[in-house]
Amino acid sequence: MTTREIPVYLFTGFLDAGKTTFIQETLEDPQFNGGEKTLVLMCEEGEAELMPIAFASSNVKIVKVEDEEDLTTEYLMELEKSIGFERVVVEYNGMWMLDDFYNAIPTNWTVYQEMNFMDARTFLTYNKNMRNLVYDKMKSPEAVVFKHFDRSMDKMEFHKIVRAANRRCQILYEYSKDQVEFDNIEDPLPYDLDAPVVEIKDQDYAIWYSDINEEESKYYGKTLKIKGRALIGGGLEDDETVIGRHIMTCCVEDIQFGGLVAKYEKAQELTHGEWVIVTAKVKNEFNHMYQGNGPVLYITELEKTDAPEQEVATFY
Repeated sequence: MTTREIPVYLFTGFLDAGKTTFIQETLEDPQFNGGEKTLVLMCEEGEAELMPIAFASSNVKIVKVEDEEDLTTEYLMELEKSIGFERVVVEYNGMWMLDDFYNAIPTNWTVYQEMNFMDARTFLTYNKNMRNLVYDKMKSPEAVVFKHFDRSMDKMEFHKIVRAANRRCQILYEYSKDQVEFDNIEDPLPYDLDAPVVEIKDQDYAIWYSDINEEESKYYGKTLKIKGRALIGGGLEDDETVIGRHIMTCCVEDIQFGGLVAKYEKAQELTHGEWVIVTAKVKNEFNHMYQGNGPVLYITELEKTDAPEQEVATFY
């Protein structure tokens, strides 16, 4: 028996950012709510409450999830079995990490849309005090909506915080219910992708690594010059190394190594972890370390060098 796909509409943000109101308006719209059996998972309770009497269809079941520990694959599968819904709308708790949700949903559940809502009046405070939670909610939505935005606020300040986590999502500034402005600030890359040799400076490594992972095809055939650590061993072939750096996405606890597999005939002469500057051509090919196709660096020049002043790459 074929398992049917369950579309998931995921709405994230902190308390009283406007998630419930948006879900209410969405379920009042007959174009969205035309009678499909819908499960609404409420993982947070704010001031606003859903009013089912106003929904365009009554075929909606609301289930509250108060504890993060309850949001398990087994629990969600049991809901699907007992209710038999056709799709899911989720109001996710802003204090819970998103990876926990993505890891919990059954394999036949597919997130069709993810939107993030932030109260512009409190956003900068949240970002200052709970940066890891803000970054977590910014990294994967298709759109970030800043509610209660005011023209006295600096859009660039908000823009930079979002773009540090997500370079592809739309950003919207909502001044009032009927006055919404799309962000039109351009984000040129800090290096010339059309140069004969694309030189990635130390301060631009995190942006480059994020961009090549999001839009790797535009780098294929390009020649890059990068400074990073050379890693060997760990399942790599004798003519392979990994060139990369540690990257801090939002806070010290989230520092991770980000690098690419590189082909280099003298890889065995390298010292594990030493700093090098490489010139390499990017090719798209299968590699066992990726368990699929991905960008592989073919090193044409390599020189050993000192560590940069700031060894951990950041987006700031």
